[in-house]
Amino acid sequence: MGLLVHILFWLVVAVVGATVLSFFFSWYEAANADPSLMESRFRPRSLFFALRLIANQSGAILWSLLLRPIGWFMGKGSSPLRNDQMPIILLHGLFQNQGCLLPLKRSLHRAGFFNIHTLPLPSWHNVEYLTEQVAKKVDALRHATGFSKVHLVGHSMGGILARNFIQIRGGEKKVASCVLIGVPNNGSRLAPFAISPLGRLLIPESEFLQRLAEAPLPSQIPMVSIYSRHDNFVQPATYAHLSGIANVELSGLGHTTLLYSSVVHKEVISFLRGLSS
Repeated sequence: MGLLVHILFWLVVAVVGATVLSFFFSWYEAANADPSLMESRFRPRSLFFALRLIANQSGAILWSLLLRPIGWFMGKGSSPLRNDQMPIILLHGLFQNQGCLLPLKRSLHRAGFFNIHTLPLPSWHNVEYLTEQVAKKVDALRHATGFSKVHLVGHSMGGILARNFIQIRGGEKKVASCVLIGVPNNGSRLAPFAISPLGRLLIPESEFLQRLAEAPLPSQIPMVSIYSRHDNFVQPATYAHLSGIANVELSGLGHTTLLYSSVVHKEVISFLRGLSS
C-alpha cells in the first residue's frame, strides 16, 4: 500500500510539473505576442487564473490516466449499431486512448445521439496507417448501418487524422460533418519536443502540414474548430484557428481540459443539432 501511495505521489508531481512547464511556455509565447500582458502578471486575479488553469489541466491529465484502463477494454469501441441515426466517430489524440472519450460520449448520449463509435489510434504508428484505420472504420459503419456518410469528431491529433482523411485520402464523399477540438491545425511550437515521429509532424510548416494546408477543404462538409486561447499544447493557441471553416474560441481551458469541458460538449452538440435544423 505504501509503495502504491509513493508511486501515485510522484505521478501527480510529474503531471503537475509538466503542466506548469507547458503553461510557462504558453505564457512566454503570449507575452511576446502581446507585451502588455506583462503589466498584470502578478495581480491576484491573474495568479488565481493561472493556478486554476494548471489545476484543471493537471486534473484532466490524471483523469485521462484513470480512464485509460477502461479504454483498453473497449475493444474496437463500437456502440450497438443503429440504422436510425447517422454514425458519429470520435477520434482521440496523441498518447491517449478511447477511454478519454467516454465523458464526451456520455454527453452526446444524454443529448440524444446514440450511434457513437471510437477506435484505437496507437501513437507508435505513422499518420498514414492511422488514417487508414479511420477510413476502414468509416466504411465498416457505412456498410453496417446503410448510411452513406458519418460525422467525425477529433481531439488534437485525432482532428489531424480527420482532416487528412477528408482532404487528402479521398474521404470527402463519406463525411457529413467534422468537429475539430483543440487541433493544432497549423502545428505547435512545442512539437520539436515531441518524443514520437507522429508528434514531430506537427512542427509548424512541416512538409506534412504544408501538404494539408494546400489541400482544399471540401465546401460541402460543415466543419468547426473549437479551441481555447489558453491551450498549453497548441502554441501559439491561434494555430488552432483554421481559415475557411467556423471557428469557436474559448478561454480558461488547457489542451486536455477541452476534452472534459461541459462548454465544449455543448458546442459539439449544438453544432451537430444545427446540421438537421
